Amino acid sequence: MLAILSKNQPFPDPFPKGALLLVDKPLGWTSFDVVNKIRYALSRRLGVKKLKIGHAGTLDPLATGLLILCVGEYTKKIEEFQAMPKEYTGVITFGATTASSDLEKPVNATFSTAHLTDTLLDETRQQFVGAIRQIPPVFSAVKVDGRRLYKNARTGEEVELPERPVHIESFEISPLRPVPSTVHRSPSTISKKGAPIHLYPDYMEGMQVDFRVVCSKGTYIRSLAHDLGQAAGSGAYLSSLRRTRTGGFSVEEAWVVEELVDWIRDEAGEGTSYSADPH
Repeated sequence: MLAILSKNQPFPDPFPKGALLLVDKPLGWTSFDVVNKIRYALSRRLGVKKLKIGHAGTLDPLATGLLILCVGEYTKKIEEFQAMPKEYTGVITFGATTASSDLEKPVNATFSTAHLTDTLLDETRQQFVGAIRQIPPVFSAVKVDGRRLYKNARTGEEVELPERPVHIESFEISPLRPVPSTVHRSPSTISKKGAPIHLYPDYMEGMQVDFRVVCSKGTYIRSLAHDLGQAAGSGAYLSSLRRTRTGGFSVEEAWVVEELVDWIRDEAGEGTSYSADPH
């Protein structure tokens, strides 16, 4: 039976040898930021210098939602959780592209959306259901020749991007609508941890849809948005992305980061032990 540390239980004493923490990753944080924050709090709470903890599937800085943290002996199960199907929701904007295929980079090209209809997009969407092949975004964590693609992209080095097979179980989109006038109009810096993370404004002349995707491990939703826009002849990028489910785990069960940190710290007391070998 899985040891899932949930909101309705006290801090365990002794702490289990292996445990899962479901976290709702905030906007602007990297997945590694979340791991570091929780590792630090848990290490102090348990009085250990080293604590095995990792996540089961990266979320981009501008994505939010379910991040599964594996602690102690459960780090051996990371690949098992990574292999589970994922569910995402979000917004795709048509009429423009960006270098990152989301709003971390500014619009770099614009296209007409006059020909777009709900019928055209529904027909185009069907091309991306089932077994497909994707090229990962240039700004991604995929390694080519031992180097992360985003590091090559930020140094301007050109690399040949590897195509990879993925499976889209379902891909649903809503009717088209204009980009709302209430969206932010100027770039902002939403994180200054390490390299600054920027949020650029949406393309105000574009058209948007809401979407829901259920897909296999290794699927890049930014690539899916880009490829859908290319197939529709209008360009597209992700305006927002949220992971709502991994296998049988839901974001509705997940901790907000600060709530989790408070839970770890507020329940602290003398005599709590850690039964796992942290080395």
